[in-house]
Parts: sequence; structure tokens; C-alpha cells
Amino acid sequence: MRAIIQRVTKASVTVGEEQVSSIGRGLCVLLGISVNDTQRDAEYIVRKILNLRLFGDDDGRAWSRSVMDMDFEVLCVSQFTLQCILKANKPDFHSAMPAESAQPFYDSLLETMRSSYKPELIKDGKFGAYMQVHIQNDGPVTIELTSPTGAADPKQLSKQEKQQQRKEKTRFKGPSESGREKGPPRSRQDPNASSGADGDVSSERES
Repeated sequence: MRAIIQRVTKASVTVGEEQVSSIGRGLCVLLGISVNDTQRDAEYIVRKILNLRLFGDDDGRAWSRSVMDMDFEVLCVSQFTLQCILKANKPDFHSAMPAESAQPFYDSLLETMRSSYKPELIKDGKFGAYMQVHIQNDGPVTIELTSPTGAADPKQLSKQEKQQQRKEKTRFKGPSESGREKGPPRSRQDPNASSGADGDVSSERES
């Protein structure tokens, strides 16, 4: 699970013309749930959100108080795009938990957070809706978190990306181009033959 935690002076969520939730000073948290997340991931993220020392105390000491210490509010917004994997320049969201599973998981996380703090101070957006999130970042202070048990394996992600790139190349190649790639390079048999790039041809002939 990934979370973007922002210290705010105020934040709100609007759906259409309706404001569905708002907070004053506290934290606005964007949450991205992955297909591999478990209850352990949710508990880790909740614990960190409530205990991160992102606020100063009355004596002016920075980074000494948590949202719970200050009795501040927390606004949570589900955001599957945090699980984006780029395929060249196109975002891919297959690592995000499907909505039918993510919604009860997200609701359970909110209940865990409310039971660990003051329920009336935990607000959220509207799951699955097209939302306008208005954030007045204080500082600015922004912390990125990834739960250790649900962290994606970089090697696996790299493998998936390479497989996707191969599929895309195969899809856009014509039959003749695919055939040329399967055979030996023409330049090895004929020094004057084109390698497929105009620059290569002129370089060989000039040399």
C-alpha cells in the first residue's frame, strides 16, 4: 500500500457541486491499495499516519507532535493511481486492487483508524467517485509511505514492463519487419546493404 501524507491547514473533497467532507488543520492522506495488500499493510499505514510527528509543539519544537497529540483531523482519499506502473509513457494500473475488493478493504482501514483514534476526527472522500480534492498544504510538508509487506518487487515490475513492451512491439510490427528480425543481419552478408537506419547506411558507405 502507498500513502501520500500531507500536513494541511485545511482540505476538502467535492463531488460534482457537493462538498462531501472537509477538515481544518491536520492531515490529508491519499491511499493507493495494491492487489497484494493485506490487513498487515493496513495496520502499518494506519499506525504511521496517526503517529508521524509532523507538527510542532507550543514551545516551538518542530517535528515533535503527531496528529493524535494535537487532536487534529485526518481526511483520507482512496486513490488507485498511486499504484501506477508506467509502460513507456502510458500509465498502467494492473497493480491496483480491483474496486470490488478495494472498497471493503478501504472501509476496513477507515474503521481501524477510527477505532485507534477519535472516530469523529476521521473523514473520507467518496470511494470510486470523480472527486475534486482541495488541499492547502502547510509548509509544504509531504511524506510518502509504502507498507513493507505490500511493497512491490522491483524485479517483478521490471519483468512485467519488459513483457508489455515486447507485446507492444509485436503488435505494431508488420509481417515483413518481423521476418527481417528473425533472419541474420543483412550487413554481415553485404557491407552495402541497409541496416534499417538511414544513418547506418551513409556511415558505412562513407567509411
